[in-house]
Amino acid sequence: MNPLATHITPPLSAERARELAQSLDLRALPRDFLDNPYPVYAALRESEPFKRMPDGSYFLTRHADLVAVYRDAKVFSSDKQVEFGPKYNHAPFTQPPYATASGVSPLFEHHTNSLVFNDPPLHSRVRRLIMGALTRRAIEAMEPGLVQLVDSLLDKIEAHGGGDLIEDFASAIPVEIIGNLLGVPHNEREPLRGWSLAILGALEPTLTHEQEALGNRSVNEFLAYLRELVAHRRQHPGDPEQDVLTRLIQGEKDGGDDRHSAGDALSEVELLQNCVFLLNAGHETTTNLIGNALISLQEWPEQRMRLLSDLQHAADEEAKLPILTLAVDEFLRFESSNQLSNRRALQATQVNGMDLPAGALVTLCIGAANRDPAVYDKPEQLDLRRTGNKHLAFGFGVHQCAGLSLARLEGRIAIGRFLQRLPNYQLTQAPQRGNRARFRGFLHAPFSIP
Repeated sequence: MNPLATHITPPLSAERARELAQSLDLRALPRDFLDNPYPVYAALRESEPFKRMPDGSYFLTRHADLVAVYRDAKVFSSDKQVEFGPKYNHAPFTQPPYATASGVSPLFEHHTNSLVFNDPPLHSRVRRLIMGALTRRAIEAMEPGLVQLVDSLLDKIEAHGGGDLIEDFASAIPVEIIGNLLGVPHNEREPLRGWSLAILGALEPTLTHEQEALGNRSVNEFLAYLRELVAHRRQHPGDPEQDVLTRLIQGEKDGGDDRHSAGDALSEVELLQNCVFLLNAGHETTTNLIGNALISLQEWPEQRMRLLSDLQHAADEEAKLPILTLAVDEFLRFESSNQLSNRRALQATQVNGMDLPAGALVTLCIGAANRDPAVYDKPEQLDLRRTGNKHLAFGFGVHQCAGLSLARLEGRIAIGRFLQRLPNYQLTQAPQRGNRARFRGFLHAPFSIP
């Protein structure tokens, strides 16, 4: 076994887990929590599954409680106007060179207009347009190109005798896929990952001035690029059945700024901000899925050998599909790319007998729910043959991830082909975590091919 694998997820004592659970504050998270939050989540599920946080919000860790909140979209709002105002709309980010035409910060305008942080009707209109370009037929049509992309990345890695699991493989795949969906020319894709990391990084519970400035600047730079891309696409439309940007443009209304127009009409702000959202939603979470999976296989060598054996004994590619489907869903459960979600109670309500006042802010801990022993047998163990996996990595209900089928396809092809092509890969340095509470993944993971 590679000795580096024993240091990837450092253990956390039961005593320390209970201490962190009791004092948990998302605005001040210690390094040992970010390295391994799961013992803390387990302590919370046992002692305080409906935890009142220092800021007055509620932190939920049980699978059943998350499902109950996800189901009740009429009571639990995804709109972040109230929550993000104080977070983002303060000087100097509401002043030049950051301020938008509406006088709010770029981060506020982006996140309050994106699909994931909205309720109907905007959520319904945008989701309908995106889903129209992510049909089963459209996703199946992407598979040959995805296989070619993954194989080309593996060719380069093999030629160099190794590389970085994140930089050279995991992050390169979703950037290309989303770039294809939006029709971004290949020679213009280099800034996309940096923009995405900065914008999503600004969703963390606490921000430094430098992180917030970078996030606002990244939104503005991305929007400037998109305005040119949209103008060109209006003149030269693509196939709306496969080109998401063309589909969003053709659903756009002629002028105006009404957030609640009928039909599929999108304002210019909605159009541009949801193009930003598409990159963000499809990039970091899929990067984390692939990277977390390949690094977990270093920590769990017996699971790696079992998966390799199952794939080697499969008669053909069709027979490998259910094997990889189970594996990808287990990776998503075990190390959820997105660990936290949020809702606001529009009225006083109850969740499985627990009272919530009107206006309560609720944090849904996906990472905890996905290891709930009430739902999963031996939840702290990676089991790539696990069946009946009801994980919440893609959310649940009306806000379930619109791109989940595409993410699963990327995961199956990337993980399956990497493992079969480079079965003996080994980490050469301890991987570097992103140190985020919301998005769990790695920034670097150097490896070699013995």
